[in-house]
Amino acid sequence: MIWEDAVAFALGLPGAELSTYYGAPAVKAANGRAFLTPGHEAGSFCIQLDLDTVAMLIETDPGTYWQSPHYQGWPAVLVRHDSADPERVRAMIGRAHDWALSRPRPRPRKTP
Repeated sequence: MIWEDAVAFALGLPGAELSTYYGAPAVKAANGRAFLTPGHEAGSFCIQLDLDTVAMLIETDPGTYWQSPHYQGWPAVLVRHDSADPERVRAMIGRAHDWALSRPRPRPRKTP
């Protein structure tokens, strides 16, 4: 699943919208929380999930889910485009959407 496929799937989730996150394209939940971003590493995109789920994904399928040093310790996991299990990837995008909705709306950023 490449970035465009992930975005197309994510935009089909209730209230999801295309937006930006730190200046990059992203899909956000209805409360303004990003849950899908392109990531910093080529060949992967990023989903935001709770730390327990991130650890479980990396342990059970390190060929698909991983973290570079940039993401370690943060509630986010990289997903390789060439995953052998696109159904599980879609399920995890859905879970990331649900987790984003369970969190409070992000605080507005200060503008200079």
